[in-house]
Amino acid sequence: MSDATFTFRVEESLKEQFTLAAKERDRSGAQLLRDFMREFVQQQQSAADHDAWFRRQVQAGMDSANAGNLVAAADVEAKFSARRAATRSKLEATG
Repeated sequence: MSDATFTFRVEESLKEQFTLAAKERDRSGAQLLRDFMREFVQQQQSAADHDAWFRRQVQAGMDSANAGNLVAAADVEAKFSARRAATRSKLEATG
C-alpha cells in the first residue's frame, strides 16, 4: 500500500489541543487521524451493508405479499393477543 498525503486547514487552537490530547495518549496526531478515518470508513460500510440487507428484506416481503402470501389482520391480532395474555399471566405469577 502506498502512502498519500492528506492536507487540510484547521484552527491553530484546535490543532494544538488535538496534538496535546494525542500526546497524552502516547499517539501522534497523524496516527489518531488515520484511526478516525478507518473507523469512519468502517461505519459507512456497515451502514451501507445494513441498508442493502434492509432493502433486500423489504423486497422479499413485497414479493411475498405480491405472490399472495398474506395473513389476515384478524389472525395476526388473535395470535399476538394470546401472546400478550400469556405474558401477563407469567408476570402476575412472578409478581
